Amino acid sequence: MGLTSEQVLGWSRVFVLLLGMGWAAWMDHKVRRVSNDHWLVWVKPAIFIWCLELLARNADWTVFLTASAVVAYASMSIIGRPTINDLLAGNREDILVSLWYLISLLGVILGMIKYSEVDALELLLGEATGMAALYWTTLSGLIVIFVIDLGWRLRLIHGGADAKALMWVAILVPNWSTMPVVTNYSSEVTLQLPPAISLLMWGGLTFLFIPLVLVIKNLFQGNVKSLSDLRMFWHSTMMDLDNVQKSHVWLLSSIIEMPDGRVKVYHNTRAPRRTPSEEQLAEKIAQLRLNNVEKVWVSYKLPLLVFLFPVIIPMAIFGDITVIILEIIGL
Repeated sequence: MGLTSEQVLGWSRVFVLLLGMGWAAWMDHKVRRVSNDHWLVWVKPAIFIWCLELLARNADWTVFLTASAVVAYASMSIIGRPTINDLLAGNREDILVSLWYLISLLGVILGMIKYSEVDALELLLGEATGMAALYWTTLSGLIVIFVIDLGWRLRLIHGGADAKALMWVAILVPNWSTMPVVTNYSSEVTLQLPPAISLLMWGGLTFLFIPLVLVIKNLFQGNVKSLSDLRMFWHSTMMDLDNVQKSHVWLLSSIIEMPDGRVKVYHNTRAPRRTPSEEQLAEKIAQLRLNNVEKVWVSYKLPLLVFLFPVIIPMAIFGDITVIILEIIGL
């Protein structure tokens, strides 16, 4: 049986998702940084596939401009947004970007007017059809980008690369109808998280295995030598002091002075809220070395993209993880 055009576009999305996210995850793992150029390159196939899908579905111009608004909103995290001073200065690029924003906004507003007569409940349940459903589904991408952007600004999503990756996913896979889910886990649950948010949830699931891995590692390496180590061995591990500064870790051990003037090694259970500078880290290491400390507790800086990449496949097979969870618990 041959593939339909929707399936071809869907699997093309999965292929691009694997390549773009895999490359980003590798860079995030090696240097803890993903350049904006990466997203500028990989947003092109995402936009191209989205345009092909809208053409195949005979979308009108308001839907295309609404999709453009989604891309425009996400682009602010990469290229910034023009200010009044930029426009008054006559910068050609800023003027073109501003026109792009205005034209896209016009499409959003006119689309709202044109497709205002639609049942909201049918939209939420995925039962709406026709061009009105396509418009409102496309417009929902703005809400997804807003939620991701808000999570970034509130530090719920810690890294800029993580937020930009999720915005890119929201453009590449704007809704579940564009994702070739292999297994329809449940036909009864129709409310689903957007694919980008669902991918974040899938990635969060893999974080649950980290304590188990660390416990096994610490027990195997003999890092648990006292009862006090039990509060450390499930979320951190021990490392040679000489390797700390060249590794992507947070140093949890430090030297503190007791009220009676004695000094002792103290192990923090939490990583610092602000990453210390190289000079501050070197100073702590020097203090530990002066007190003959050779091994210290550290917490790995685990890049989120490394956890998002491997869950692309299960998401493509099973779909939204919340649907699975709700089905399992019987809701």
